[in-house]
Amino acid sequence: MAKLSRSFDGLEVWLLTGSQTLYGEETLRQVAAQSQTIASALDEAPEIPVRVVWKPVLIDPGSIRKTIIEANDAGNVIGVITWMHTFSPAKMWIAGLKALRKPLLHFHTQINSALPYSEIDFDFMNLNQAAHGDREFGYIAARLGIPQTIVVGHVSDAKVRTRIATWTRAAAGWHALQGLKVARFGDNMRYVAVTEGDKVEAETKFGFEVNTYPVNELADSVAAATDAQVDSLIDEYEDAYEIVPELRRGGDRHQSLRDGAAIEVGLRTFLEEGGFDAFTDTFEDLGALKQLPGLAAQRLMADGYGFGPEGDWKTSAFLRAASVMGAGLPGGASLMEDYTYDLANTPKLILGAHMLEVSPTISTAKPRLEIHPLGIGGREDPVRLVFTADPGPAIVVSIMDFISRFRLLANVVDVVRPQSDLPKLPVGRAFWAPRPNFATATTAWLTAGGSHHTVFSSAVGLDAFSDLAKMAGVELLAIDEATTLRDFEREIRANDAYYRA
Repeated sequence: MAKLSRSFDGLEVWLLTGSQTLYGEETLRQVAAQSQTIASALDEAPEIPVRVVWKPVLIDPGSIRKTIIEANDAGNVIGVITWMHTFSPAKMWIAGLKALRKPLLHFHTQINSALPYSEIDFDFMNLNQAAHGDREFGYIAARLGIPQTIVVGHVSDAKVRTRIATWTRAAAGWHALQGLKVARFGDNMRYVAVTEGDKVEAETKFGFEVNTYPVNELADSVAAATDAQVDSLIDEYEDAYEIVPELRRGGDRHQSLRDGAAIEVGLRTFLEEGGFDAFTDTFEDLGALKQLPGLAAQRLMADGYGFGPEGDWKTSAFLRAASVMGAGLPGGASLMEDYTYDLANTPKLILGAHMLEVSPTISTAKPRLEIHPLGIGGREDPVRLVFTADPGPAIVVSIMDFISRFRLLANVVDVVRPQSDLPKLPVGRAFWAPRPNFATATTAWLTAGGSHHTVFSSAVGLDAFSDLAKMAGVELLAIDEATTLRDFEREIRANDAYYRA
């Protein structure tokens, strides 16, 4: 988890406060002091995982544009928060907003929560007119088509701080996609459509690069793993997992565990030396590898790496972003796949899993490290972690390439405990009831062309992915408790017309 725990190190968002010279220097001094108070409250809020940095009050077009360009050029600045403390004429913001390349949150707030009715005079009105100024800013942002998240309320409100925190996490996820390197071992699974896509367009739109490397380059890295490295890793396994007897030291299948550990050593080395934070593999091209990298993929996902099976680089990249967004929160993020249904249950349930590669971050139970045959891939039996996801709210998200645009599709779900034990299903798995119900959610998913591979997150929800979609400027279709098929199909038709235009 060390890599994931560093997700927010050094990252900042800047609070940009708008005003003007009309009300005099004394008012501007008060604006500065009050905006510093807001910045400090956000910076000190435990919910917000990055620094919130106050910048001097902006009162003219030149200073606005200069500050925004400085934010663009600062590699550790992941977004800006704007607040029009007093009336800031919006034409002053045109050049700056047109230059902005970082995510934008418009915080519609004021310094006081309650009105001091007996003391209000016109000096008070001049100083406290964000209700006026933010509407002017909202107009120009809308007219220019600037993507933004708007948060309304007072900084003392925990819900307001939490919503801002979610946006900062989405901004960190967007930041993680910029320059992300995805290593692809082997190609897309033969004949599969939805995991294909335009890698050039993806790099243009999202900022991450995808390149392919021969799987035997990875196999060479695995072969270079030393006995000492393997022994050290097995020590980690013994501390973290319940290991079945045949895989323990002295067990008759311990060599298989050593082979799995060597794959993890080699894969980590390859990724670290190449600067990769995400990867894919495919069981159709394993080269000299002895096993499909199941345990290694599970543990790398737990450390925050993105992963996609069968060459699914889109899921890999967005799993990396989801892992960053949820860093430090309860729950986790994982590759997931809709596998089969319980249609006799009430509510009807989806069983999500994969061949091997589900991240243990979605369970607080101690995983079992087991070995079982795998009927595909043509290699030795792979080792893997077996567990069941914790109950609670979660989200499953798919990213698809529709030629004219990328589409994010998200379904809010409720993870539940399985109806009974699963003694013959040796994989990480999750059971969930999709919102609003099985029939509506599944029909909507199929209508939207959602992938069978998804990013599963029990750490962040729909708001974070909605913010991320705004930052990327891509379509988001949400399936939640308010979804009806008639409205969902109407939204798809409207979106199709919009993107064709």
